[in-house]
Amino acid sequence: MATIDLIVLGMLKKQSLSAYDIQKLVEYRNISKWVKISTPSIYKKVIQLEEKGLLQSVPVRENNMPEKAVYSLTDSGEQEFERLMGELSAQPIRMFLDFNAVIVNLDSVPLEMQKTCVANIEKNVRELKMYLEENLREKGNMPDVPEIGMAVLRQQLVLAEMIETWISTLKSEFF
Repeated sequence: MATIDLIVLGMLKKQSLSAYDIQKLVEYRNISKWVKISTPSIYKKVIQLEEKGLLQSVPVRENNMPEKAVYSLTDSGEQEFERLMGELSAQPIRMFLDFNAVIVNLDSVPLEMQKTCVANIEKNVRELKMYLEENLREKGNMPDVPEIGMAVLRQQLVLAEMIETWISTLKSEFF
């Protein structure tokens, strides 16, 4: 998947990292909240990218810890990173909101079930919004958090707020 490739290559463009370090950055930056990326996919991806010649690894041993592979971009990896930046930025915007599968099928269940489903979605959006607000407060004062990362957090908060507004409208129109 090109999105995961771009995230991994982008992190390695800034510094050499192990797959574990990449995974920890994905967690720390909450990337899995806005891009479908999992821990196993990161480990698989670095291996695939190395097999394609886009990454190179160096075995590193720290203290008494087991040896680990630390990855860095090759020249081909740098070129692929730039190619993906151009390609993905030029694609039409698609928003995949999994809960829309529930919304389009609401009329296939009884009214009480419809209300329960919408209430579940509303609760999850509210929890996401609170999580994003807390994250923005915490990371807003940290000098090591990139401003571009903060911009993505703010974007996610705006989307959560808009979905909250949309749910209110949905409820007033249908219930």
